[in-house]
Amino acid sequence: MSPPEPHPDAHVPECLDATAHAALRAEFPLLQSAVYLNNNSTGAVPRGAEHVLTGYWETLRSWRDEVWQGWHVGLDRYADSVADLIGAPAGSVVTDANLSTLLARVASCFDYRPPRDRIVTTDLEYPTVPFIWNAFRRYGARLDVVGSGGPWFDEDALEARIDERTLLVCVPHASFSSGATVDLPRLVRRAHDVGALVVVDAFQSVGVMPLDVTALGVDVVLGGAHKWLCGVGTAFLYVRPGLVPQLEPAATGWQAGDRAFTFQPSTGWADGARRFAGGTPFPLTSLVSQVGLDLLAGVGIPAIRRHSLACTQRVLDRAAAAGIDVVSPTEPHRRGGVVCLDVADGEAVKRRLAARDMVCSWRGYLRVGPHVYNTIEEIDAFMDALEEELGR
Repeated sequence: MSPPEPHPDAHVPECLDATAHAALRAEFPLLQSAVYLNNNSTGAVPRGAEHVLTGYWETLRSWRDEVWQGWHVGLDRYADSVADLIGAPAGSVVTDANLSTLLARVASCFDYRPPRDRIVTTDLEYPTVPFIWNAFRRYGARLDVVGSGGPWFDEDALEARIDERTLLVCVPHASFSSGATVDLPRLVRRAHDVGALVVVDAFQSVGVMPLDVTALGVDVVLGGAHKWLCGVGTAFLYVRPGLVPQLEPAATGWQAGDRAFTFQPSTGWADGARRFAGGTPFPLTSLVSQVGLDLLAGVGIPAIRRHSLACTQRVLDRAAAAGIDVVSPTEPHRRGGVVCLDVADGEAVKRRLAARDMVCSWRGYLRVGPHVYNTIEEIDAFMDALEEELGR
């Protein structure tokens, strides 16, 4: 069963022009077949990606080595576009296949000898992050996981655990499991006061929330394309430019060298974030992801954030009226782009909703993640279907 098409006069929050919003929606074919509120898991990909994919095949079909020159231009353009989105200078972002690869590369930069051998994180981080830090225990790293006591961050406990023994503070900007956000300025101040560095997992925030890494003074930021950035299969790493010369990754590849593109042995590191590059890259994912990133940049993060808050507020209002328990923070400044609902037999409910072309996700809670191309009417249609499934 296909979802009803939004009425031409479908309500759009005041921060977006209705005509421009309709044009934006038309770029995402997925919206024609579903009420798609799963953007915190996998964002919709714009139709312009098809042109990139076709061009890539044509390149492979008539292969010449010279194509690498254009591909590297495309890779650099995508990295610098991400940098611009997060308030970073050009040349301070590098991309690779996934966040795990990039975080492990960052982790390989450090000497974990005491007394400064602790990595402070939280139990609201995505499981890959503590898994990687635990792997570095063989080199002396000591992981200190601060319990939240619930779905929100315990920032007092986090701050209290950051001391002169702390090497790194590694936190998510927004939790994947609850939508709660962390007070980054507070944690950056505390960490820097004691000489620790701050690593931020921004996978659940970049593209739907403002993040100015330069204003924050944050040291390392990681994220990826396939959620709020409307891309596919690529991740990014930002390293504060003033910190770069102090870091030498042990997990590396030939493109991180200072003579990589002469194809002669390198004697040092490449300038800027390129020293965190790996081996031969796979360009297609960045080329495809550029299409969605350009569309979002055309809207602007402030407008996207206002639209997101209006949409998530509608979810909160409908949940409150129906007596559905909300896990996420209700204060606008404390919630990211997703609202998590605690419903009985939630995974089965998610599957039944999907059968009705009402798409969300389940990670312990039902996660509803509208993006800038969604409408209030779509949220109402989804909540109507959810109430029916719950017998409300």
